[in-house]
Amino acid sequence: MAFVTDPIGIIGEEEAAKMLREKKLSILERNWRIGKLEVDIIAENKKEIVFVEVKARTSTYGDIQPEEYVDEGKKRRIITAANAYVKYHWVEKKIRFDIIGILVNPRTMEVEEKHHFENAFEPQVHTVSSGSHGGKLLWHGRKPTRPNRNR
Repeated sequence: MAFVTDPIGIIGEEEAAKMLREKKLSILERNWRIGKLEVDIIAENKKEIVFVEVKARTSTYGDIQPEEYVDEGKKRRIITAANAYVKYHWVEKKIRFDIIGILVNPRTMEVEEKHHFENAFEPQVHTVSSGSHGGKLLWHGRKPTRPNRNR
């Protein structure tokens, strides 16, 4: 597991975990890694598992909020990591991707602003022919096939 060593990052992730717990989510993992991919926080409630990207900054740099730094490349990497987590842990709950932006005062190290965007983005899905799955949208790796134990 990788650990955040940047003080602003530590404050941001602590605040994000607190926000998630206040919303009745249980924290399963922090800084979960597979290879070079990482998910900042993985949490769950009774219905879904939530993959959270946390962006903490000390300034809005021209009114760009911390959460706006999550670009398409970062989203793809989070989705790829989440797919691996889902397969490895046999997750069968609904999947959600959130972004939490934290603005920290650099002098006092206090959280000034925080924004939680639930369902901030979704993985790419494809339509399966109606003959095989009723035309439902499926996410690759969402429900892994369990090994045949009769062999």
